[in-house]
Amino acid sequence: MQKRPLGRTGINVSALCLGSMTWGSQNTESEGHAQIDLSVDHGINFIDTAEMYPVNPVAKETIGRTEEIIGTWFAGSGRRDKIILATKHTGEGQSKVRDGAPISSSTVPKAVEDSLRRLQTDYIDLYQLHWPNRGSYMFRKNWLYDPSGQDKTETLNHIEDVLQALQLQIQKGNIRHIGLSNESAWGTAQWLRVGEERGWPRVESVQNEYSLLCRLYDTDMAELSVNEDVGLLAFSPLAAGLLTGKYQNGAVPKGSRMSLNENLGGRKSARCFAAIETYLEIAARHGLNPVQMALAWCLTRPFMCSAIFGATSIKQLEIALGGSETILSDQVLGEINEAHKTNPMPY
Repeated sequence: MQKRPLGRTGINVSALCLGSMTWGSQNTESEGHAQIDLSVDHGINFIDTAEMYPVNPVAKETIGRTEEIIGTWFAGSGRRDKIILATKHTGEGQSKVRDGAPISSSTVPKAVEDSLRRLQTDYIDLYQLHWPNRGSYMFRKNWLYDPSGQDKTETLNHIEDVLQALQLQIQKGNIRHIGLSNESAWGTAQWLRVGEERGWPRVESVQNEYSLLCRLYDTDMAELSVNEDVGLLAFSPLAAGLLTGKYQNGAVPKGSRMSLNENLGGRKSARCFAAIETYLEIAARHGLNPVQMALAWCLTRPFMCSAIFGATSIKQLEIALGGSETILSDQVLGEINEAHKTNPMPY
């Protein structure tokens, strides 16, 4: 498994990162442990989670359960030192966590301590802010995005407030590095600027959605990533399972994510299935598994640090792991580029 630099931390993480958001809802504790075991055996050293997981659905009674499952694996395996662990502080508006309180210096200490307790560890390698207090254009909000209601002074004061709190957590040894999620180029640049000016933590990564069907990152964020060494941790690189082809022609497999979330967080659209068919045809024409092609393509992007994938079965996991070993020819990459031009932003 190829390893890549995590920002300027000096840490190298696997090019594929094991996502965990189904552990505790769609997956049991033992299934989560089995996924970690198999992934580590295949060279993965990077696990991503969040205090609000599991999802499908997000429920108050299960908040934190995913972190607990990872924690019991650490306790039982004794292999905490083999894992680069990333988790996330829930952002404003998620009523099931802290009644939707915004991220602030008041919420950071307890959120970190609670995650450490559930994870049964003394430190978190990468602590991420799940989404900005001011809002985000992610999750299909890009179509009507309007930042004119933002208060710049409030945003910058918030960045200072939270960075200082995160600095205290680093000094305590609770976290090692920080990252953002669902952020914009302007927002990321401000976190970098304030951190540098004040000598506070540096943003090392951004976790945004990215796949063959969702390429918002390709322009301004790509430029920021490359020039500032802030790599992308791509979530939903398989477009919530759409790119597997399992939902084509109206199919909804029992127990699948679409059976629990009908529109897949706004990803299901009239145009997406035609785009998916194009990518499935490319894979078939070149004898490629479509899951492995989609993941391997992500890893060709110049700003990619690691692609975060999830699985609800060992079979799915084994297929996805093969994406790290799949090499795409110039012919395949050219056909993917043409398919993107024909089917831009299908959802």
